[in-house]
Amino acid sequence: MWTAGTRRRFIQGSAAVVASGAILRPSGAVQKTPSALDRVRVGIMGAGGRALSLIDSFSANKSVEVVAIADLDASRLPQGIETAAKHQGKRPAVLNDFRKILDDTSIDALVVGTPDHWHAIPTIMACQAGKDVYVEKPDSHNIVEGMRMVAAMRKHQRVVQMGSQHRSTTRLQSAIEFVKSGKLGRCLTAKAWESSKQGAIGFPKDSEPPAGVDYDMWIGPAPKRPFNVNRFHGRWRWLYDFGTGDLGNDGVHRLDMAVAVLNAACAAQGDEPVGLPSTIFSNGGKWYFDDAQEFPDTMQVNYQFAGRHPKLLTYEMRVWAPYPYLGHSEGSAVFGDQGYIVVGNSNWMAWGKNGQILGQGEGDSHEAPHVANFVDCIRTRAKPTCDLETVGHPASVLCHAGNISARVGRMLTLDPVSETFVSDDEANALRTRPEYRKPWVLPEV
Repeated sequence: MWTAGTRRRFIQGSAAVVASGAILRPSGAVQKTPSALDRVRVGIMGAGGRALSLIDSFSANKSVEVVAIADLDASRLPQGIETAAKHQGKRPAVLNDFRKILDDTSIDALVVGTPDHWHAIPTIMACQAGKDVYVEKPDSHNIVEGMRMVAAMRKHQRVVQMGSQHRSTTRLQSAIEFVKSGKLGRCLTAKAWESSKQGAIGFPKDSEPPAGVDYDMWIGPAPKRPFNVNRFHGRWRWLYDFGTGDLGNDGVHRLDMAVAVLNAACAAQGDEPVGLPSTIFSNGGKWYFDDAQEFPDTMQVNYQFAGRHPKLLTYEMRVWAPYPYLGHSEGSAVFGDQGYIVVGNSNWMAWGKNGQILGQGEGDSHEAPHVANFVDCIRTRAKPTCDLETVGHPASVLCHAGNISARVGRMLTLDPVSETFVSDDEANALRTRPEYRKPWVLPEV
């Protein structure tokens, strides 16, 4: 989130684009690519939660200078500013509008550490302004937003890294290399899961926003609602207007890890890689918590991948379970006819058909290597490890499609080219918002 100007100032400054129904930047915007000797200059949206961790990681990278931080909650800014100053010996600027980061041609990249409903619009605007983007997971609030982000990245030839940091860890990379050896045999199925206990959020009453919070801009493109603590820090993720549930929160990591390892198995056995699933079927619901959460707390999603060599990926959510599954409270696994591998947040282990250990590895899940990969790609223009188009968006579609199947209560068939659901108007209506609250409409690309 970011410190914004008043709504009046925004509307005055955006009158032309509001009239046209889109927020646009000049498509011809050009950014200088930093040389190997330059420090990459970044601006960061957000100062709390994931954004605070990103401030720490980016400012600790000696090839980066965090030059500006913006947040809608003034109470969160001091810690973010001090965190950056501690690493780089220089305090970032505090801007009153995140678009000033985009207008500053000396800034190379935008880092988006905001809630899900504020991922797409800033990312698209940054691409249009000629900046590269690091955007937190999932890539968007809905499928159409993610598609629009990919289109903007392509059109403006930008580097966009989604914050699924496991992709850049030595832990996952070593697991992938092991599976490519073929020691698991023929692999057909994979699994991802969450079984770490969450808490209830209750039914608090609406109230006035805290002092120093621009709540109207915090809502942004979502429908106008009174302030409620459940629509604010942390808890927003459980509500349809703002978040994507735990499937989009933590599940996106586990699903992406499972796909990465499953594709390593495909490479080992000469199969085509899995792309988007052909069918998605969610079972479950809100069965455990008696509170204001809208997304399921109990869920199983089956993703079937069609083609000459079909595969099946199953996601399981038990956010009320105070114990691990297959040794991990959250993780991913791939199963072959000669063995299987389980990948957690700090290690991986593979077992053979007689229970013998075939391989193992360790490593944490810190985002520093992911940040370093993004910074390197800003200079080289190579695809990052969680490239939005080929990795980040497909992983996010798994989450969005699983949530949509749960909401409509049936199996969905996905057209992988158009990313629409075949002959299902109700499901397709959930691919985007019914309406974007002006002036924060989804930009055209």
